[in-house]
Amino acid sequence: MSNEENFTSYRPQWRTGIGFLFAAIGSAVGLGNIWRFPYIAYKNGGGAFLIPYLVALITAGIPILMLEFALGHQKRASAPKAFSLISRKWEWVGWWSVIFIMFGIMAYYTVVIGWCFNYLCFSFAQSWGSDPNTYFFNDFLHTSSGVWDITALNPIILAAVALIWFINWAITYQGLENGIERAVKFMMPVLFVITAIIVVWSVFLEGAGEGIRLYLTPDFSKIANVDVWVAAYGQIFFSLSLGFGIMIAYASYLPKGANILKSSIIVACTNSFYEMFAGFGVFAVLGYMAFKQNIPIQETVTSGIGLAFVAYPKAISMLPFGTIFGILFFFLLCIAGISSSISIIEAFTAALNDKFALPRNKMITWLCILGFAESILFTTDAGLYWLDIVDHFINHYGLISVGILEAVIVGWLYKTDTLKAHILKQLGESGTRHRAVSKAILQVWVICIRYITPAALGIAIINSLITEFSKPYEGYPVSGIIVLGVGWLLVTHVAAVLVSGLPWKRNR
Repeated sequence: MSNEENFTSYRPQWRTGIGFLFAAIGSAVGLGNIWRFPYIAYKNGGGAFLIPYLVALITAGIPILMLEFALGHQKRASAPKAFSLISRKWEWVGWWSVIFIMFGIMAYYTVVIGWCFNYLCFSFAQSWGSDPNTYFFNDFLHTSSGVWDITALNPIILAAVALIWFINWAITYQGLENGIERAVKFMMPVLFVITAIIVVWSVFLEGAGEGIRLYLTPDFSKIANVDVWVAAYGQIFFSLSLGFGIMIAYASYLPKGANILKSSIIVACTNSFYEMFAGFGVFAVLGYMAFKQNIPIQETVTSGIGLAFVAYPKAISMLPFGTIFGILFFFLLCIAGISSSISIIEAFTAALNDKFALPRNKMITWLCILGFAESILFTTDAGLYWLDIVDHFINHYGLISVGILEAVIVGWLYKTDTLKAHILKQLGESGTRHRAVSKAILQVWVICIRYITPAALGIAIINSLITEFSKPYEGYPVSGIIVLGVGWLLVTHVAAVLVSGLPWKRNR
């Protein structure tokens, strides 16, 4: 039986096409879409940033997503098995991606979702008071003096993280159709509706227009800066969950005849539209803050953790009906986080099931127990430093390295023509009517996978390394960078090589 026809009995399938799309979009749309993209756009040219961003979407985002969808669907396999079927010597690439995602990103990502749940509860009484900055770093996180200054666990964060892991377990334990598909069919419409409510609410606030103008005002002089292009490719790559092994696993559950080309475009464009749309709400609120405090709006602009847990709580305290706004905002973050985290568990479970034929429910239970135990490391008073270092190195080096390897392996060793033929075969009646257009798109796809994508991602890694060697990341001690950053990547890489060397319990 050929790989393409290997629709194995143990592999579940999506009940509906919309379930698959919601799951893939849910994995892509995470916390970074809401708090990272608006700041990246503002910092790198505002409206002008959309030019390199859209170029990155077309030349890297959609091509790599299409590659992962096609590879998973054709091979009917998780990332490790898919690369193993190309050549056994590349199996470690698939294991590396799912291991450093499951035991790297997932470990701290659930902690951040836990913070969001804590702040959802705090929103009812606006517990952060008049100084959200001091409250977050001192009263809530009890942030220590440095990376190795660890004195205690934070019980309130630990409890929230335990709850998030329980929710992840409860959803994934029910399986693909009854667990993940059912959950995302509820969560994604709710996420889109809440986002729309927040954005519409925000744009009518006093001073919102100034914030939106700052968000969109083009600074075309920055387009010539290579750092802006690196930021655009980085944002596209991270926000689409590329290199996670998730999209390969999700596509392996699709039935025959699934339109890979159409699905890739829908998921990628929906993700990009969502983060651009959410940016209007973010900067509208920042504009309102600046107006109410009579300060330059630039003083309110921040990214990531500072936006979600300092700037927004401060804005919520100023807003009419701020309590309701706060509840909606942090509930939105919780949904975005959970829809992404369940996909990470599923990708790793699929990999274990493919190779070792282990009982799914036992795997899910033990993975969640082990994952929670590892997350405890990030609930100490030094957890913020650990989170920042691990996140930086996995995102800037782990994910991009996997993306380059995927492009090279498929583009030059496996040959893109094989996947191109598979994608054309899956087009169906609607695709057949537009076959000439589809072939043209796929020809561009081949060029991107072989040349543009690996070159762009290679430049991104080189750029990061140059910065890294010029000064330690964020001024952290070298010991912290080596142990937590470089060490985390090396340990997961060694683990990937060791697991790939173990015998297969299922037929490949």
